[in-house]
Amino acid sequence: MMFDGDGGAWLGIDLGTQSVRAMVVSADGAVLGAGTAPLAGRRDGVRHEQDPGEWWEAVCVASGAALTGRSRLRLGGLAVCGTSGTVLLTDGDGRPLTPGVMYDDGRAVAEAARVGVQPSWALPKALWLLEAYGGGLVTHQPDVITTRLTGRGTVPTDSSHALKTGYDVEREDWPSQLAYLGDVLPEVVRPGTRLGEVCRAAAEATGIPVGTPVIAGMTDGCAAQIASGALYEGSWNSVLGTTLVLKGASARPVRDSAGVVYNHRAPDGSWLPGGASSVGAGALPAGVGVDPVEMDRLAAAYEPSGALAYPLTSPGERFPFLAPDATAFVLGTPASEADRWAAVLQGVAFTERLCLDYLHHLGAPIDGPLTFTGGAARSAYWNQLRADILGRPARVPEQVEPALGMAVLAAHGTGAAGSLVDAADRMVRIRSVLRPRPSHTARFVEPYARLVDELEDRGWLPTPIATHTRTRLNQDTSHS
Repeated sequence: MMFDGDGGAWLGIDLGTQSVRAMVVSADGAVLGAGTAPLAGRRDGVRHEQDPGEWWEAVCVASGAALTGRSRLRLGGLAVCGTSGTVLLTDGDGRPLTPGVMYDDGRAVAEAARVGVQPSWALPKALWLLEAYGGGLVTHQPDVITTRLTGRGTVPTDSSHALKTGYDVEREDWPSQLAYLGDVLPEVVRPGTRLGEVCRAAAEATGIPVGTPVIAGMTDGCAAQIASGALYEGSWNSVLGTTLVLKGASARPVRDSAGVVYNHRAPDGSWLPGGASSVGAGALPAGVGVDPVEMDRLAAAYEPSGALAYPLTSPGERFPFLAPDATAFVLGTPASEADRWAAVLQGVAFTERLCLDYLHHLGAPIDGPLTFTGGAARSAYWNQLRADILGRPARVPEQVEPALGMAVLAAHGTGAAGSLVDAADRMVRIRSVLRPRPSHTARFVEPYARLVDELEDRGWLPTPIATHTRTRLNQDTSHS
C-alpha cells in the first residue's frame, strides 16, 4: 500500500489505566473515527490489578465504535500500546493465568530490591507472580490483545514493553542474569515489526477487517511521544495525565547511574530516553461540584500560589530523583480552594522543570522542540502556565492521544510511510505554539528555588543535582 493519495488509514489502540481508546487516522493525520470503553481495576492498599479479559472486551467495544460506518475504509494496519510495567502470566496458548498486575502495584518490593530495579518495573512483578502462582509465561499487557487479534497461541512482545522486564535493548537480547528463568520470557522484536494479521474470529468481535496487519507497538509513553512528533534529536514530549512522563530523542542512550532515566529503542535503532514521575493531574481535587475549567480560571489569580506543593499522586518518587519514601507535601496554607488548585498546577510544572534540569545534568540533548500531550494538555491555562514556568516555548498537537502514536507506528511498520519520523511529520498536526511570558516566568523563580531547597533538605534530591539546578536557574535569571 502506498502512503500518498490512496485513501488508506491506520488504527491505533491504547490500553490506558481507566479506558481503552481506539483511533482511525488517515495518511495526512485526519481522525476518521474514534471509540473508547471504560476499564475497571481492583485497588487495595498497594495492590492494583485489572482483569485481562476486560482489556479484550474493551478493545472490541472501542474498535467497533471507531470503525462503525466505515466498512469501505481500507485499513492499512494497526498497533497497540499499553501501560509500561504492567505484566501477567499466560499459558502456552496465550490465555491469562493471572490478573494483570498494573504498573503502580507495589507488592514486589522485595523482588525489586533483589534485582536492583524500581518496584514499578515489570521484572519484580513477574518474579512475584511466578512465585505466587507457580509458573506461566511472562506476558505484557498489549501481548494479550495482539494474541487475540492474530489468533496465534503466542506472539512476540516488543522491546519497548520488555525493557522494564529486564530486556537489554542495546544488545537486543535477554541478559544472562535472567537465564535461570528459562523459557518463561517471551520472544522480543523491535517496535514496528509485523506480528501477523487479524484473524476471522477477532474481526467478527472487533469490526477490524480480516487480514489487517498487526504491528508490534510501544509503551503508552512512547506512543504519546510519537503522537507529539518529538522524534528529532533533542526534542522532548511531556506527557501529563494522572502522572508525568518525559520522553526525548537522542542519537545515543542517556547514561544514568541512578537508574532514574531509562532508554527505549526506536524502530530505527536510535534512542528514546525518558523518565516517569509520580506527580501529575491525579493530585488535583476531584469529585462532585469540581469544575476544572472554572478552577483554572480562578487559579490564575494566584501566580505564584501562597502555598508550595510537591503533588505526588502516590507515595514514592521515580523521576527527577529516586526516593521510595517521598510523600506529597504542601508548605504554607492556601488562601482558598482556588489557591490550593493553583499550588498543584504550579507544583507539577516545577517538577517538570526539575526533570529537564536533571536531564541537562546527565548530558542529554534538551535544546529541541518541547511538546505537551496527555489528558492535561486539554487545559489551555495549565499549558501556558507550564510554558511560563519552564521558560521555553511548547507545541500542543491537535490530538494528544497515544492511540494516534500507534496509528503512526502502524503506518511505518507496514512500509507505507518510510521512516517513523517521516510518518509522524505527515500525520501529526500541531494545534498551537505557546510562548513563555518573561514577566510570568520571573514570578516563579523564587518558589522553584525554594522547592529545590526543600527537596534537598528532605534528603530526596541529591545535592549535586540541586546545585546544578540552582546554577542553571541563576544563569537563566541573569539572562532574563
